[in-house]
Amino acid sequence: MKTTYKTFCLILLSGLLLNTSCKKDFKEINTDPNRSAAALPEALLTPSLWDVVTRNNNRALRLTHELMQDHVAISDGDEIHRYVVRPGESDYMWNNWYLQLTNFKDMYTRANDLKNKTFMGIALICEVYVTSLITDTYGDVPYSEAGKGREGSYQPKFDRQEDIYKDLFRKLEEANTLLAEGTTMTAEQLAYDPLYGRNTGATSASTITNWRKFGNSMYLRLLMRVSGKPETNAAAKIREIVESNAANYPIMSSNEESAVVRYTMTPPYTSSFYGGRPFDFSGNNGLTEFFINTLNQWNDPRRTRWATIDGGTYIGVPSGYARGQVPEKRSTYLDALMNEPLLGNIMNYAELQFLLSEAALKGYISADAKTYYDNGVINAITFWGVEVPEGQLENEFIKWNPEESMDRKMEKIHLQKYYTLFFTDFQQWFEHRRTGHPVLPKGAGLENGGQMPSRLRYPVNVQSLNSANYAAAVAAFGPDDMNTKVWWNK
Repeated sequence: MKTTYKTFCLILLSGLLLNTSCKKDFKEINTDPNRSAAALPEALLTPSLWDVVTRNNNRALRLTHELMQDHVAISDGDEIHRYVVRPGESDYMWNNWYLQLTNFKDMYTRANDLKNKTFMGIALICEVYVTSLITDTYGDVPYSEAGKGREGSYQPKFDRQEDIYKDLFRKLEEANTLLAEGTTMTAEQLAYDPLYGRNTGATSASTITNWRKFGNSMYLRLLMRVSGKPETNAAAKIREIVESNAANYPIMSSNEESAVVRYTMTPPYTSSFYGGRPFDFSGNNGLTEFFINTLNQWNDPRRTRWATIDGGTYIGVPSGYARGQVPEKRSTYLDALMNEPLLGNIMNYAELQFLLSEAALKGYISADAKTYYDNGVINAITFWGVEVPEGQLENEFIKWNPEESMDRKMEKIHLQKYYTLFFTDFQQWFEHRRTGHPVLPKGAGLENGGQMPSRLRYPVNVQSLNSANYAAAVAAFGPDDMNTKVWWNK
């Protein structure tokens, strides 16, 4: 390898302020970091968050949606739907997540220098968001020593996922406190905010409140993810946030408060697929039988926003098919999805409702699981700007039945959540790994023993350039293969 380890880490971890300079429309932001515009914390927010979300979309299409049977490649050459994930798939997200993670840390430092509590809180929420993606994808990863290339630390140790999560929760607590005491945002700062500040009628107060609600809602997402580990005492914290101390932990209360980088057709807020070929987006992908048949059973109006009609109806194809048995493509993604504003979803209100339904079902909170479930079903549809069919909650495939088993109720909640997490980074995959729901059909061509991958391998360059810490991590964590379960899934 010609590139030295030091050079590599300086590129990857030094925290280049704006990785998106290829988007010429960011040029007002992508300037000398010693000058006022780039030195301001808000100047880091737009390009960094945009970069994370758009790259997440790219891999949702390539990885998540094939693993989770949203679609299947109509080609024997792409085998992800057969659970064949090449080691090289690890590099893309690892490198870019860590780069933007460093930017969010810089954002916090700069906001702290300016005593700006609002942007300190926002930076922490963004840092937690990206870190959770990294550790939930790979397991034990560099954390406490990561991003310190400028300090001469080029070989960071790997932290245990349990310890990482503890610190993520600490940071979300800090963010909640900071935003409760938030510094007023100027009109210019609101314009830099890609989540809430650009919304029609946004004010400083509403924007700060919405960020606080997003942070606490994500807190519930992550608490639920580790709730199977008794040592986390996650159930008690969920109860505190939702019930005993709810006034101190505001959470999303409507679709309008969802955390979405709403794409436009005008740069820089364009989607990951803007300007691409429709063939690369949908031409080689067929929506699966599992994906389409469920929507058909539900008479779900989101089909009109997501899928093409084939022969007068919506038809899917089998996933995990055997080699040499490539099916004929039927319904595909609509080309309009390439520039769909809602593909910038990070976390929406409907997801929160399904989280709360599960929490109620498991007794973490003293509430009615059905109420949250029904609210999630309705808002998952209206989030996409379509009308809810009359009697939707009475549909035999949707209706909540209190007499059904715990497992059947979990299946209903997570099947609904599966569609709510459409094009939302790796969340479908994370939740399936955690719960086993929704139950996916197994095609005859599945490899890896028919076992859904539990993680991605560490990138090859990490193995070679940080070999001592890599070896220590593998010794503690387990074999570096895609079947080793992460801490919260063991």
